[in-house]
Amino acid sequence: MAETTVPDYPRGLTFEQVWAAIHKTSVEQEKTEKMIKELGKRMGDLHNRFGEIAEHLVAPGIVKRFNERGFHFDSIAPGGLKILNEDRSKVKAQIDLILENGENIIAIEVKTRVLEKDIEHHIRRLEILKENREKKQEKPKKIWGAIAGAIFGPLEKKAALEAGLYVLEQSGDTMKMELSDDFVPRQW
Repeated sequence: MAETTVPDYPRGLTFEQVWAAIHKTSVEQEKTEKMIKELGKRMGDLHNRFGEIAEHLVAPGIVKRFNERGFHFDSIAPGGLKILNEDRSKVKAQIDLILENGENIIAIEVKTRVLEKDIEHHIRRLEILKENREKKQEKPKKIWGAIAGAIFGPLEKKAALEAGLYVLEQSGDTMKMELSDDFVPRQW
């Protein structure tokens, strides 16, 4: 049978010393939690700033890209659109960029890196936009969707195109729109 040894702990600590050490640990833990919370807030702010930068990179050339396809947009809402719930207490959907003319609306989601879940979420936003316009009995317009990103993986690009979304990719200092010959945009 192996012999076990007991670690040699300092002896003679008083209750007050132990209690003070526990209190000090508790105070340090609170400071650490506060720092983590602040860091999380700063990271969220930084993420939002990246989104704003991406929108500013997309907005200037986006009208030109769609007008080259025959849309002839006369307005762009670079601040996007917030759709509120019935009692106006909560945002149901937020769209990054809106292009609009007398007949068409293109709702554009802007991402630094596009993921498949972003495509699914944007499709839901488009459905909410359509429902909201119908509820308000606004003049009917064709609603189209687009997703713009600095980084598009091949699977995400394929999924967006198959969903009928226009795909806009960062290319140098502008956005490019590459669509296959069989691309059919979906109308909401």
